[in-house]
Amino acid sequence: MTAMTAPLLIRGPLDVPGPEMADHLGAHGALPVVDLHGLVERAALTGRGGAGFPTAAKLRSVAAAAAATGRAPVVVANGSEGEPAAAKDAVLLVRAPHLVFDGLALAAAAVGATSAYLAADPALLPGLARLLGDRGDRLGVRLRPVAGTFLAGEESALCAALDGKAPLPRSKFPPVRERGVDGRPTLVLNVETLARLALVARGNDAAASSLLVTRRMEIAGTSWVDVVDVALSSRLGDVLRLGDGVQAVLIGGYAGTWVEAGRAAHLTLDPVGLAQADAALGAGVLAALPADRCGLRETARVVGYLAAQSAGQCGPCLNGLPRIAAALDVLARPTPPPSGLLADVHRWSGLLPGRGACSHPDSSVRLVASALRVFEPELALHRTGRCTARTAQPFLPVPGSTR
Repeated sequence: MTAMTAPLLIRGPLDVPGPEMADHLGAHGALPVVDLHGLVERAALTGRGGAGFPTAAKLRSVAAAAAATGRAPVVVANGSEGEPAAAKDAVLLVRAPHLVFDGLALAAAAVGATSAYLAADPALLPGLARLLGDRGDRLGVRLRPVAGTFLAGEESALCAALDGKAPLPRSKFPPVRERGVDGRPTLVLNVETLARLALVARGNDAAASSLLVTRRMEIAGTSWVDVVDVALSSRLGDVLRLGDGVQAVLIGGYAGTWVEAGRAAHLTLDPVGLAQADAALGAGVLAALPADRCGLRETARVVGYLAAQSAGQCGPCLNGLPRIAAALDVLARPTPPPSGLLADVHRWSGLLPGRGACSHPDSSVRLVASALRVFEPELALHRTGRCTARTAQPFLPVPGSTR
């Protein structure tokens, strides 16, 4: 991986199955008996599912809730990956599934759980079931399919689905760490977090300072998507090929932020580095938008999808997002927009954050705000009836969209 880092989680081709149990043990050894709380605290491991919450704090809070309620906790491996532009979790579950199972067993032992779930794409479950059967773990792990929706991986929505209910976010209070699956204290960790936890438990602290990234770019006119294991200290310009053919980078996926290519190239991938551009890695997506695409059109497609993915439970999503999406669709056309429409989008966007049961409206308007800032020259051009795009071929994947 040159200067970025040596691969820790995935080695070899991404589209072939990972090692069998014997090969896994040969590469990593048996699971050690460790003070996981202390190791994870010292390694400063954070979640890889989007929020970046300290893993040690999650372990402590679930263990404390279990002690306070007297109810055995549940551990959930979250491999739902509802982000259309992401592929890291699916690749990990194919290439290094035993590290995920190891992390699940370690996390369960650390909080005193006797039952666990792994939620993932239904297509992955038969292979995972066979591998799980080869392990002989004492921990009872149930494999569950997840709905292919954007919000299905939100932890309260996932817990609801595991309880047989609709996969919809619910109120943040009480949090799932106190009352989740079956009303029990529930520890929800992304599958990559669990895999890194398994490496940290074996003494590999470097696992806490790298992450999996889904890269989306075009090379010589051909779309390129892959997953790489990179150090948090890596510069974004070293991870992506950012030349004259790239105008902007979408950092963090559809809940993320657009950043100008020249500015993005110098950012490091750690939270402090990305915060300089008001960005975060979120779902671990880095998408380099080619110069021959219209950034406004790409954003309008994505926001239309996000509006359609609303759970429909809260006013900001139910009413606000579709209105913003419709307005953005108009602004994305190379024609003079109705007077005041851009001001309306800014005003509506300011009304949504902090008013939903989940962060869906907040992240959606953050994406919109960054697009209006980064692609402001394109907005000005559209008002004159022109557009810089040289092709209408979509760049970002939007389920069900052909435009």
